[in-house]
Amino acid sequence: MSLIPSFFDGRRSNIFDPFSLNIWDPFEGFPFSGTVANIPTSTRETAAFSSARIDWKETPESHVFKVDLPGIKKEEVKVEVEEGRVLQISGERSREQEEKNDKWHSMERSSGKFLRRFRLPENIKMEEIKATMENGVLTVTVPKMEEKKPEVKAIDISG
Repeated sequence: MSLIPSFFDGRRSNIFDPFSLNIWDPFEGFPFSGTVANIPTSTRETAAFSSARIDWKETPESHVFKVDLPGIKKEEVKVEVEEGRVLQISGERSREQEEKNDKWHSMERSSGKFLRRFRLPENIKMEEIKATMENGVLTVTVPKMEEKKPEVKAIDISG
């Protein structure tokens, strides 16, 4: 069941899905440029999937990033740390092959590339960063260096 009436020509139609490709252009088909209709489908898909949802929390021991990537295999995801402590999470969800005789009633799942970048703080242990993928959720754990507590030296008071 669609959440948006059928005048959207069967395009993806879930207004609550952040990856949904509901880009309705009232000027679609008109001969002038600058409309959504003139943007290639692959560009619209990439734009729709470019903002993969990520949670970033800091604990006393580490920074933890959780990324929802349903339907994506770990082989399709790259986790990198660039110079300057920039964590980059990227990947691509392939579009499902369409057969000539298939009739789609709804197409709400997105496809395309995604890329997110985060500047990490200075107090991280670059060599100990770990990433795991379980049930469509990528978890990247970035351990923090232990904070050196200032040494306090007690001074005896004479007299």
